[in-house]
Amino acid sequence: MDRFAEFLERLIRTTHTVEDFDREKYVEVVKDICEYYGICKGVSEFYPSMSLERLGQGEVFCDYDNGEGEKVGLLIRVVSKTKAVVKGTLYIRADDDDFDEETSDKLSLLLSVILSFISFRRLQRVVEEFGFHDEMGFYNYRAFARYLNLQNEEGKLAGKLAFNADLHNFTLVNQEIGRLNGNLVLENYYNFITEIIGDEGIVCRLGGDKFVGIVTEDRRDRLFQAFEGEPIEFGDSAGRRVVVSASAGVFKLPNSFVLTSPGDIMDKIMLSCIIAKKNDSSVIMYDQSMNNMNERAKWVQRQFRDALVRDEFKAFYQPKVDITKGEVVGAEALCRWLHEGGIIPPLDFIPVLEQGMDICDLDFFMLDRACKDIRRWLDEGREVVKVSVNLSRKHLVDVDLLKHIMGIIDSNDVPHQYIEIELTETTTDVQFVI
Repeated sequence: MDRFAEFLERLIRTTHTVEDFDREKYVEVVKDICEYYGICKGVSEFYPSMSLERLGQGEVFCDYDNGEGEKVGLLIRVVSKTKAVVKGTLYIRADDDDFDEETSDKLSLLLSVILSFISFRRLQRVVEEFGFHDEMGFYNYRAFARYLNLQNEEGKLAGKLAFNADLHNFTLVNQEIGRLNGNLVLENYYNFITEIIGDEGIVCRLGGDKFVGIVTEDRRDRLFQAFEGEPIEFGDSAGRRVVVSASAGVFKLPNSFVLTSPGDIMDKIMLSCIIAKKNDSSVIMYDQSMNNMNERAKWVQRQFRDALVRDEFKAFYQPKVDITKGEVVGAEALCRWLHEGGIIPPLDFIPVLEQGMDICDLDFFMLDRACKDIRRWLDEGREVVKVSVNLSRKHLVDVDLLKHIMGIIDSNDVPHQYIEIELTETTTDVQFVI
């Protein structure tokens, strides 16, 4: 076997697989090739795109350099189907003769093998970066799903805790310190959580200020403390910090847990995270009763529209009494759902409808019901008192709210003094007397 064939065989053998790549053997064969052909330096370059090549933003590798290379002896540039660019340059001494045609052909083949290997390795890394990282460099949901599958195959999921964390008021953080500083806070908090979790877990960004991850039992307390609130530095000036906290839903994977799909975990941690946010809690642990609540919520959402059509929602009037006079001076319209001979309590359906805008339709339905009752009482000659109707805080986003309210009242020909509207926003009650 001549030297060229020997070099080619050795080179192919050392670069035939990415997983078992032996760098020492690879460098050894490159060194032998360079010394045999009088090459002083070998440089390879990789650019993910042609535009990045023009900007000089890529990676440069030099596996052999004896310090004497001054002249380009051979240059190869290859553009892949994905428009990635890989280049190889061999340098010789300034006073050396150019390679003859036969030597140039042999070196071109050897260099092509090297460039193909480098291109494959780098493209594989590019796929890793773009496929499993988001635009800020955080692990994304695909990375989380891959981690779950790998851990499940190795039997390492049981006993660990999965979590879904939603940062508190991060829009306000961006408004107060600016989006650039906000991104820095997000990155620093992510890195802080990553350090807490260590090598036996993972944290990934779902998007915005929402994260999912896996953590071992021995690190849970420190992680939960971080969810309660952690001062995070930002900016160039020392001491500039903002406290970052989160609501998190957590599911402890039992020893018998077997993953069939990432949804087995995501459904549980997302549901418990929603409950944590509603209860203004830092951490809520998942339990089976939450599934029952979730199924009940889905039932309410499915039944709501048909229940409106079937006129199952009724107004019950709770009197307001002036205790000094012993007189009824007003009433509050209370919504009750009569279904199949029973009454569904408001706590079983009002919070569910408030998750979306369905509650607004129910509120307007109840306002119309109250107006119809008032009109009927007036027509019957009864003494009528002011009736208070509650509207959800969801109506606060409706710029035409007053128009909608007046339309319902006036369409029933009800004098305005008989209706009182109450809008409840968290702990602040706002009253409008029509």
